[in-house]
Amino acid sequence: MAPGTHASERALRKPIRKAVLLGLTLSCWLWTACRSKNPLTIAVIPRTSGTSLWEPVHVGAEVAASDIGARIYWNATTREDDVQGQIALVEKVIDRGYQGIVLAPDQSLALITPVHRGISAGIPIVIIGSPLPIPPGGKLTYILNDDEEAGRMAAMRVAELLHGKGSVAILGIDPDIAGVMTRGRSLERSLIERYPKIKVVEKKMGSFNVPYDQQIAEETLRKNSDLNAIIALTSISTRAACSALERLNSRKTIKVVGFDDPDTPNWFQSARLDSLIIQNSREMGLQAIRAVGAQVQGKAVAPETKLKPILISRENLHTPEIQKMLSMTWRTEQ
Repeated sequence: MAPGTHASERALRKPIRKAVLLGLTLSCWLWTACRSKNPLTIAVIPRTSGTSLWEPVHVGAEVAASDIGARIYWNATTREDDVQGQIALVEKVIDRGYQGIVLAPDQSLALITPVHRGISAGIPIVIIGSPLPIPPGGKLTYILNDDEEAGRMAAMRVAELLHGKGSVAILGIDPDIAGVMTRGRSLERSLIERYPKIKVVEKKMGSFNVPYDQQIAEETLRKNSDLNAIIALTSISTRAACSALERLNSRKTIKVVGFDDPDTPNWFQSARLDSLIIQNSREMGLQAIRAVGAQVQGKAVAPETKLKPILISRENLHTPEIQKMLSMTWRTEQ
């Protein structure tokens, strides 16, 4: 090799190294700029939208997203029985490459496959409301309503109304929603163990169809003339039970203890409705977004969290705590 060759090569390497370092610096700057223009986007898919049960999820999600610098993609089907529509939404957000998914499943079994697909794609998924038959862990997290406690609360409320003695009907049993089945079993167990003088005289399946559920409620009322109270396990069965009592114009005082949201302009416009046991869906949305953000940063999160439900009655409906929980306007909270 000719003298001076090594020196020439070293001289050439210096500008090359500088160019490489400059390229890396520019790449990092461009990546950071893209990240700032395209923040973390999390898809939130509730069972449906526009109701007092699921809109507070949106509130909580937006508040949490603002705190962590994320963006929310909110979408839902217009009916809770549109399971295929919800599956299509989950598939769409997976294909779009969103960095996280928060899902309130319409049906326990049908959503297993798309959720597995999202997990396999490395997307953190938080299930809210009611669980799927998939154990938590890895990219899958649960933030659930404590339906065991909800069942106990319903039993206690009915016992107070009936002074520990009487007959009740349970409406709205839905095997497709695990949380509804859990609250129903907890309710019956609590009545047997704590209030043995309260008898369950009728148990009826529910649907997502108000007229059908109202027909079931009316048949139950006609069949059981000595009925003292109705416990309605879903929002649809709650509304149906109140409508059936008003339609039949029964002179006997039969109170309804309902669940979730009957989706009326005034929850307690029906004198028949005693109380509602509500999921703290605002807090679910808040914690779900925080969990996704933590997972994206590589932080550990609790595999499962259960939130205590809230019993709402005429006495506490207008308190600041309840009104904040039910709020559908997140921008006022910034």
